[in-house]
Amino acid sequence: MTKAELVEIISQDTGVSKKDTGLVVNLILENIGKALVAGDKVEVRGFGSFKTKFRNPRNARNPRTGQKVAVPAKRVPYFKASNELKARLNEKG
Repeated sequence: MTKAELVEIISQDTGVSKKDTGLVVNLILENIGKALVAGDKVEVRGFGSFKTKFRNPRNARNPRTGQKVAVPAKRVPYFKASNELKARLNEKG
């Protein structure tokens, strides 16, 4: 599902215009991103949590040339699904 499809579905379900729905969806995603940049954790009950993890520097290999490449330390986004979401994914029927 794309963001445009999500906006379409929410707009139809709520009766709110696509423009206003798109604005709200964009604000939610923007604020999740801002919180992650600030080092905060974002938890959506019943869905999951977003946080960042730190990756140590390491040496990697270019698969094409075989040359060693130094990969610097960095933070990466991480999503962990809630137990409720996991249960819904595995329901039968």
